[in-house]
Amino acid sequence: MQMTEGIGDWIARRSSRAADWPVAELVAAKGETGISVVIPARDEEATIGAIVATIRRELVEDWPLVDEIVVVDSRSRDATARVAAEAGAVVVAQDAVLYPLEGLPGKGEALWKGLAATSGELVVFVDGDLYDFTADYVTGLLGPLLTEPAVAYVKGFYHRPLVGTAAVDTDGGGRVTELVARPLLNMYWPQLAGFVQPLAGEYAGRRSVLEAIPFVANYGVEVGHLIDLLELRGLDALAQVDLGERKHRHQSTQALGRMAGQIMLTMFDRLDRYGRLVSAQPPATLLAQFRRGESEHGVEREIVLTELDCAQRPPLSTLRTRHTVELRDTA
Repeated sequence: MQMTEGIGDWIARRSSRAADWPVAELVAAKGETGISVVIPARDEEATIGAIVATIRRELVEDWPLVDEIVVVDSRSRDATARVAAEAGAVVVAQDAVLYPLEGLPGKGEALWKGLAATSGELVVFVDGDLYDFTADYVTGLLGPLLTEPAVAYVKGFYHRPLVGTAAVDTDGGGRVTELVARPLLNMYWPQLAGFVQPLAGEYAGRRSVLEAIPFVANYGVEVGHLIDLLELRGLDALAQVDLGERKHRHQSTQALGRMAGQIMLTMFDRLDRYGRLVSAQPPATLLAQFRRGESEHGVEREIVLTELDCAQRPPLSTLRTRHTVELRDTA
């Protein structure tokens, strides 16, 4: 299967840069449209405050663009919630949203809960571990949604430098993208081959569309979004914006291995869901990795087993009752 014809046309028509969307023009285009920013955060006390403060100062106080900033505290063990609140965000505990629905672990769960805890017609998702964050991340993602009625979902892309001990690889940060997600997308959903960063954690969408799709609870959530929205709305409803450079905390190789497993499992789930892969046996979900250890015999390898899963939340629109946000006493 080859790359779908017309991808070049889609890239030219549906790709832009953050600088293409001046905030003054977006405020004029906003009208009465409610805009929410959701930031999932787990142990991000070092970065979350600056992100929230920048959005509040530049896009709430200086310019009336964003109506609410919600940080979803994803079971943090540090001062993430306090720092975010002091910077001006509304902070909700992940497991308190839609309580008493039993909580699930994972980033996708935090995103789904953030969608439930907000009310804006447009919702922007931004990761909580970004360094050197600028308001362009938000305005860039909002640009196509506020000016192009046919666009339902906007994905960010950027250069992701990987800082090593000896050198900096200017685009080395997208390892799971290049080794797992992109090859599989090109094989089975070549229409999505034009996305520069299919796993990017910065994106925005219309609430009506976001509430119509399921959210995988773990790191498979982003690739699940792209596939489901392609099937639901078609490629022309999707767009991407160049946000410049993204600096964030890098994960270990083993953590990336678990992430890769979750993403692969999500894609196999979508292959089955949309009838693209016929298999008599589902994929195994136990991931074996090896960790360096020390013993009386010297350096050894310790096996580490992780059970992967594809738990996911249903489209929010299918819930019969309105969401509630209840903060329980965790003292």
